[in-house]
Amino acid sequence: MQEIGIGLLGFGVVGTGVWRLLSENGEFLARKTGVRLSIRRILVRDPGKRRPVEVPGGLLTTRVEDILEDPAIQVVCELVGGLEPARTYILSALERGKHVVTANKAVLAEYGPEVFAAAESAGCEVFFEAAVGGGVPIIKTLRESLAANRIRRITAIVNGTCNYILTRMSEEGLSFAEALAEAQDRGFAEADPALDISGRDSVHKLAILATLAYGAHVPAGRIHQEGIADLEVSDLVFAREFGYVLKLLAIAREEDGKVEVRVHPTLIPEGHVLASVRGAFNGFLLEGDFVGEVLLYGLGAGAEPTASAVVGDLLDAARLITSGARPAPILFRDSPLSLRPMEEVVSRYYFRFSAVDRPGVLSRISGVLGRHGISIASVIQKGRREKGSVPIVMLTHEAREADVRRALSEIDRLEVVTAPTRLLRILEA
Repeated sequence: MQEIGIGLLGFGVVGTGVWRLLSENGEFLARKTGVRLSIRRILVRDPGKRRPVEVPGGLLTTRVEDILEDPAIQVVCELVGGLEPARTYILSALERGKHVVTANKAVLAEYGPEVFAAAESAGCEVFFEAAVGGGVPIIKTLRESLAANRIRRITAIVNGTCNYILTRMSEEGLSFAEALAEAQDRGFAEADPALDISGRDSVHKLAILATLAYGAHVPAGRIHQEGIADLEVSDLVFAREFGYVLKLLAIAREEDGKVEVRVHPTLIPEGHVLASVRGAFNGFLLEGDFVGEVLLYGLGAGAEPTASAVVGDLLDAARLITSGARPAPILFRDSPLSLRPMEEVVSRYYFRFSAVDRPGVLSRISGVLGRHGISIASVIQKGRREKGSVPIVMLTHEAREADVRRALSEIDRLEVVTAPTRLLRILEA
């Protein structure tokens, strides 16, 4: 039986999960696949640190060269996270002819062309199933199972932290701060949750998915980004009154030769398949021109789901090594994608205006919307409050983003409007 030498860069939550999985299932996997995965060295900062698993001391090292320069290590598994030194480690491993398995969405989103070009030049492969969706096999689905299709649309919940927070706000009426604190207590959110709640983590993941779906690099900087930190419970309550659920969605859509890519809080109908994706789970709704709609669902983070994806990639790397096959390219378009500017996106909208409670206010607001070609579909107007301001909530028919922005800029300058308008986009089934 052929043995494949593995070097782990990083031994945190995911790294220890990989160790546990191989310790518990290693013999089963060897019988199943005919190859044995053997972890030969592990890069750590502190070899003396107490860890949840026991590892022979001789495997631990603080020198990355002990892994990169070891000829017995054929696959380098990068699990340190962040941009640097992870990017440098990945490129160095490829230069030395080693295949790479990584869970690093940030490096692939920001430096994907450089990494994939280095892999192709070296005749090596980069495996990255764990970079998006944890244990959900979204990468293989796009690269393999749906390779025959033109991907018309990706609509996805890709961040479990945000989905947990929004679920708790919607179902229990918690404030954003309360829901975030609960997520941190339960281990669903980092101590510093900025990447998650700002939408940046979702942007990195969408950049990878769109790159795979459309065959050309989609820069993370070209993806429209909005987070959830300033959402209020009242908006989730109003959404329910209209029959919608609020989710942070990552959306990619190809239409008329252009691709739109955006991450933002979105209202979806209560009957939509993604509306039932609750808590820390992820959901991916894909639409191909021949296959139609495909749904993938599962835990998007955590030691065990992510370790499952990492070890699956290690097995794929082992099969590639033993077969002698040539790696497949990631990027296949000769020309860059034509990305649709956010200003040209057409959507339905939810507006929540804060206005003084006086006759004629609603007609003034609707008049501005009408002048900009925005048609109102539904309205909820609540009664008087102590401070004199009341919420006016509207749903619109389809409108162009640029027209909406101009209209809201004018409305927010009206003396009868007391706070900036809340804007949310609506996704229909």
